[in-house]
Amino acid sequence: MKNSNISNLWTKEDWLATWIGAIIILVGIVSVLTGAFDFSALKFSTWHLWESVEEPKSLLAQFNGANGLKFLLTSLVLGILFTVGSHLQGIKASKYIPAFIVLFLIAVVVRIISAEFTLNRYLEWAFWALLVGLIISNTIGVPEWLKPAIKTEFYIKTGLVIMGFSVLFSNIAKFGLYGLGIAWIVTPVVIIFMWYFGTRILKMDNKPLVITLATATSVCGTSAAIAVGAASKAKKTDLSLAVSISIIFTILMMVFEPVIIKAIGMSPIMGGSLIGGTVDSTGAVVVAGTALGGEAQTAAVLVKSIQNILIGFIAFAVAIFFATSVEKTGDRTVGISEIWVRFPKFIIGFFVASLLASFVIQPLCGADQVSAINKVLDQYKNWAFVLAFTSIGLDTNFREIAKQMQGGKVLWLYLVGQIFNIVLTMFAVWLLLSGTIFPVPTLD
Repeated sequence: MKNSNISNLWTKEDWLATWIGAIIILVGIVSVLTGAFDFSALKFSTWHLWESVEEPKSLLAQFNGANGLKFLLTSLVLGILFTVGSHLQGIKASKYIPAFIVLFLIAVVVRIISAEFTLNRYLEWAFWALLVGLIISNTIGVPEWLKPAIKTEFYIKTGLVIMGFSVLFSNIAKFGLYGLGIAWIVTPVVIIFMWYFGTRILKMDNKPLVITLATATSVCGTSAAIAVGAASKAKKTDLSLAVSISIIFTILMMVFEPVIIKAIGMSPIMGGSLIGGTVDSTGAVVVAGTALGGEAQTAAVLVKSIQNILIGFIAFAVAIFFATSVEKTGDRTVGISEIWVRFPKFIIGFFVASLLASFVIQPLCGADQVSAINKVLDQYKNWAFVLAFTSIGLDTNFREIAKQMQGGKVLWLYLVGQIFNIVLTMFAVWLLLSGTIFPVPTLD
């Protein structure tokens, strides 16, 4: 049977990302529960260019002994794991290691830039990672010796597996049917609408790009794009385009959506839920929700967390749909084996991590311990994502993006889809949370 060889478990990117994510999760769990060692990754505090006796600290204050040790730990953990993973995929360690060192140093610069006090308030590190990569690739160019480390999907798949531990099914109970109605009913409708609009109205031939952009718009941006891109066999250029558009408009919505919500006088819980259902990135959701207050932030994060659970289900559905319908030709039938081959295996790791946190660690050790573990794991997830976003920038050329725009059809697909998403989400929010029909829940 094609691709069914047992060696796939240690030679294919999806499985290797799962094992690397699992190793980091397990070590993180042991470090927190036993207290035997500190597994925390490097994280820069917010800083100003000038000295200050108060927070945030100056830039120079970031370079201290504690951060030096964390830099060493983070670079070694990620460097060793990704080097082994790349070697098992056929990339020589002698070529990967020097390339990874330079990529990691670029990622460090990105994290430092994004930690600057003013920039940190408005733009996530994802934007700066993409921007720095784009500047390099579109000016001096990317040297051949650096390309072995530019493995966008490998890094982000690993980050998604780690992210699975933070996706708790208990979040559904906190917001109950309200969150499900906003996140789980609206999302599939938006995907179906964008698919129809892109393939039937705009007549776009690149169907993997259509479904990837539709999912990025309706679920959670880059994370969903990676999962569905793998399920639909989207090209790397399709993924780069979907991610770039998603990030640009996420920034705009993160800044302007809270302002508009305040202007029209929506309640905090309604405004936060609208943000959680329409702003793509989880980090941007937190920032935008905070602008409306504590209750709005809680509602925004809960809706987005419930929405994030859909990543695996949607990827599986897309794998089945593309294998059995989109790419079906003539009398060719597609068996379960083809669906399995197409299914992004790292989603299994995402689900297992989520189930482990939700139904094993939290019941046995408590929510506080799960939170402490997530504090450790979040930084490894962020570093994996920074490596991925930097790689996307390094692997993207503006001329290639212009060619992919298909006369503006891609942009129209996103704009019309996002407007539909906002309108439908706003209706669901009004229906469930305005108090007109259902009682308004109380959030802590």
